Amino acid sequence: MFLPFRQKNKYFLKVYQMNDGKELLADVNYEPIRVECYSGYKVNERPTAFTYQGRRWEIAEILDRWYEGSTDAGRPAIDYFKVRTADGQVFLLRYLSLFDAWSVRV
Repeated sequence: MFLPFRQKNKYFLKVYQMNDGKELLADVNYEPIRVECYSGYKVNERPTAFTYQGRRWEIAEILDRWYEGSTDAGRPAIDYFKVRTADGQVFLLRYLSLFDAWSVRV
C-alpha cells in the first residue's frame, strides 16, 4: 500500500512511502505503453507502432534516437526514440532494457 507521495528534486520523481518504511520512486513524466518493434541484430531494435490511451499509433519516422547508461554498472541502459506517427503527432518513447519496459513521455 502506498502512502501519499512527495515530489523529489528537479527530476520529477514521485516518492511513495511503503508500509515497511522503504521508498519507491516513480517517474511522473512517463506512462507505460505497449510497443511493437522491429528486431534485427538485437531485440527491440526500434519501435514500429505503439498503443497509448487506447489507440494504436503507427510510427512513420524516427526523428532522433539516443541512449544513456549502460557504461556505468549502476545505471541500466535506457534507449530513447523521438518518433513521428502516420498522422503527424510527435512522441518521445523510452525503453528500459533492464525491465523490458516501454513508456511514453506525457
